[in-house]
Amino acid sequence: MSTPRLVVHRDKELMAQAAAARLITKIVDAQAARGSASVVLTGGRNGNGLLAALGSAPARDAIDWSRLDLWWGDERFLPEGDPERNVTQAREALLDGVPLDPARVHAMPASDGPHGSDVDAAAAAYAAELAAAAGLDGHGGVPAFDVLMLGVGPDTHVASLFPELPAVRETERTVVGVRGAPKPPPTRISLTLPAIRAAREVWLLAAGEDKAEAAAVALSGAGEVQAPAAGARGRSRTLWLLDAAAASELPRSLYPPSSA
Repeated sequence: MSTPRLVVHRDKELMAQAAAARLITKIVDAQAARGSASVVLTGGRNGNGLLAALGSAPARDAIDWSRLDLWWGDERFLPEGDPERNVTQAREALLDGVPLDPARVHAMPASDGPHGSDVDAAAAAYAAELAAAAGLDGHGGVPAFDVLMLGVGPDTHVASLFPELPAVRETERTVVGVRGAPKPPPTRISLTLPAIRAAREVWLLAAGEDKAEAAAVALSGAGEVQAPAAGARGRSRTLWLLDAAAASELPRSLYPPSSA
């Protein structure tokens, strides 16, 4: 796994714009090299802020949207169309405004879908979809994602992997149902750390003073069970994209020598 690299921006708006520009470049490069690109989206204010910034970026038209696969790192197990679902928010922020191939938008199952309220069956179905798409380039039963993005919670959770809960300890499955999450709603679906680590690049997004302690803990040697963000690493690159407020408690030894 790669060693985390930090990029600190002045504020959350600049962070979102810079991350969007970085993502456009990564998608275009992947499409040029391999014909298509595969990205895992994250929800929350930072993930949705990035998508909104991407939508307003002039360079967004450089992306061939029909050759982009979109996946999700986690999802709130709620009915289809619920405004709290990550996919609903992503559609509003960006997806409904770009010419994606619907067959390549891989939303996690909803609680009123074919698996009903059985979150474990829904998680297994998403794992099977990932495995079917993995192909020869896949790793550990998931596609070789070009970029996997994660928001970092104030408690250091990423996706729906919360400190000390069973999901963060999972070593075999790629997708799990989560019950009893400390953040509502309590029932969720999440990629596991093994699935996250299959990505070529993992980007962790954190902005705001409420993320400062989490960033400092995760980047200062904490264990992944106690601080799940510490265990989120990409195969070739792990990138922490922070604003100055989220970086304010980092030890000076970790602070990048130059920041945008």
